Amino acid sequence: MSKKQNNNQPQRPKREFIFQKKNYLFMFVGLAFISLGFILMSGGGSDDPNVFNPEIYNFRRIRLAPTLVLIGLGIEVYAILLNPHKKK
Repeated sequence: MSKKQNNNQPQRPKREFIFQKKNYLFMFVGLAFISLGFILMSGGGSDDPNVFNPEIYNFRRIRLAPTLVLIGLGIEVYAILLNPHKKK
């Protein structure tokens, strides 16, 4: 006697993650840019509140660090919207 398969059982859909390795790689790169931007933005304060420290307005804190944060946010948006299954 041969066994017949029961075709009445519903097929389970194949489970897979929403994001693939490529997405996570871009997410970590974006997170590194954001972290570096916040690290560069920190500091520059004065121990004495009555003394003004002009170092707080230097290029690194005013231009470079916010630019790195914005670039990191752009990379994060790209990583979320990236479709790793798309063939060129």
